[in-house]
Amino acid sequence: MVVCGDDGLAHRLAAELRGVYDEQVTLVVPPATRVARQPVVGRARASALLDRVSAAVTRAAGNGNGAEGRGTGAPGTRVAQAPGHVRLLEASEASEGVLAEAGVERAAALALVYDDDETNIRAALTARRLNPRLRLVLRLYNRRLGQHIEALLDQAAALASGGSDPEDEAFDASTTVLSDADTAAPALAATAVAGTTKVVQTDGLMLRAVERPPPLPGEVADPGLCTLALLSATASDPAGADGSEGSGEQGPQLLPDERAVAAATGRGTVVLETVSYTGPRLPAGRSVVPLASLLSRRLRWSFAGLVGCVVALAVASMAVTGEPPLRATYLTLLDLFAINNPAIGEPAGRQILQLLSGLVGLLLLPVLLAAVLEALGTFRSGTALRKPPRGLSGHVVLLGVGKIGTRVLTRLRELRIPVVCVEGDPEARGLATARRLRVPVVLGDVTQEGVLEAAKIHRAHALLALTSADTTNLEAVLYARSVRPDLRVVLRLYDDDFATAVYRTLRAAHPHALTRSRSVSHLAAPAFAGAMLGRQILGAIPVERRVLLFAAVDVAGHPQLEGRTVAQAFRAGAWRVLALDTTAPGERTQVPDPGTGGPGRASGLVWDLPPTYVLRPEDRVVLAATRLGLAELLGRRRGERAGA
Repeated sequence: MVVCGDDGLAHRLAAELRGVYDEQVTLVVPPATRVARQPVVGRARASALLDRVSAAVTRAAGNGNGAEGRGTGAPGTRVAQAPGHVRLLEASEASEGVLAEAGVERAAALALVYDDDETNIRAALTARRLNPRLRLVLRLYNRRLGQHIEALLDQAAALASGGSDPEDEAFDASTTVLSDADTAAPALAATAVAGTTKVVQTDGLMLRAVERPPPLPGEVADPGLCTLALLSATASDPAGADGSEGSGEQGPQLLPDERAVAAATGRGTVVLETVSYTGPRLPAGRSVVPLASLLSRRLRWSFAGLVGCVVALAVASMAVTGEPPLRATYLTLLDLFAINNPAIGEPAGRQILQLLSGLVGLLLLPVLLAAVLEALGTFRSGTALRKPPRGLSGHVVLLGVGKIGTRVLTRLRELRIPVVCVEGDPEARGLATARRLRVPVVLGDVTQEGVLEAAKIHRAHALLALTSADTTNLEAVLYARSVRPDLRVVLRLYDDDFATAVYRTLRAAHPHALTRSRSVSHLAAPAFAGAMLGRQILGAIPVERRVLLFAAVDVAGHPQLEGRTVAQAFRAGAWRVLALDTTAPGERTQVPDPGTGGPGRASGLVWDLPPTYVLRPEDRVVLAATRLGLAELLGRRRGERAGA
């Protein structure tokens, strides 16, 4: 496996492939000297510290290995052995020489996770030319471009292979385009909305994992579709082990059996529920300004008064001249617009009515001009950024509308959650989305006093700090907690270790307030790793400091599933079958989700499978699994392959 990237996702993905799936991994990253010299301004201090540590480890490994630790491949590259037996290759860019030095011609899969879309596309085209049978995984933010690139690279692989069928197991040169923003956005949005609720969408349904408190004595907890996890025994202890991988028996138990659930007294549970999506679809284009907002209330009353004057003049004309109603109204309008003949030689009453009609016409001109100007102002304000309305409460304050923030904003709007965005860059990419969705925006530096107050933070339901700077997110959360100690906060942090430390400290300082710290790379890495292994990861749900994966797996070739009942196929702490795909094998597709840009959804899913259902080789199932359990089930552990 070859991983190329320039941020924390590349390191996390390499560690995932090596530590969980026991794969041989070559990691291509920019030179340590260049990474170490990057300015800290605008970046997370934790990320800079992590880069310096990585640089020191790389140099130490290179000096210790002597000539063996140095690569002699492409110019400008340096090879070292990173901790965890990951081959580290330093190069400024993924050029043809660098990819050849990394072993792309012999690799099974290549992940290109640079932060720049153009860099990933250029490297993917080069890698496809070097190895047409290579499985490619690209990180692209642009959804539509990603779909075209995926089709193009798959077609190039098919032509280079001499027309081999892409469905053939011997020919596995698939291309998968993912986005870390799309992968992490559902978990971040769900955490802000419900705090303990995680969401995964599949087959047009919304799967909701809900944390429930321990049942009272004599009560029986509702298991929902199934019980996904038992929460940590230290969940109520601010100085507890945080439910991390090293929590031991006190940590969370993923995918427990019925006996473990019944014996776990005093522990909360995470259960799976299905919720039909009823939120509004996003508009395809710019939102339409309501007609009621074109004219102010004062102007509407002015027009009503003028219409009343016209009606009164028409009635008076009927009484004076004896004309029918339609003709009297017609003559009144002609007098109003000053296009009727003068009433010379006619009765005095008719002349007086004509003068009054002309006066009303003069009053109509400024009202019409004011209406035109007000309508233009309304259209202009409709295309500008809205301000938070007075009396707003129960909303989510979203700090930062970059790549991650824009996707989270879209998710929150789909769920009909009121949002107020705070952004310091007037040219941020997410402002266009906020303007299109008519979401209030506060422009300003969140570290300055008064910015969060303008976003009504004191009446907000939650704060989502999703900027690219860890210090900015942390400062905003600390200030928001000083304004409102019980505020629910979710902050995005660069690396998972720093997120764990911040989570523990904030929870100890505010034990009665809900705090969640999330690392985007931690949430996105399992999906990228699964795509590199040729598997479909539908989503990931964080359970405290651990992750539970949802994947679509073919039963054929898996002795742990084939020929077994659903109850027999369940392995506590490893995997559990949740649904069955009833679509015919020849009609199954892996179409990218247009709503997320992520991996395709299975279609025709049947939930609530009976425990006695026997899994057949032609079946495809959706299962929940731990990372180690999924690796074991898919046969990617080297120990199992060697034993086999």
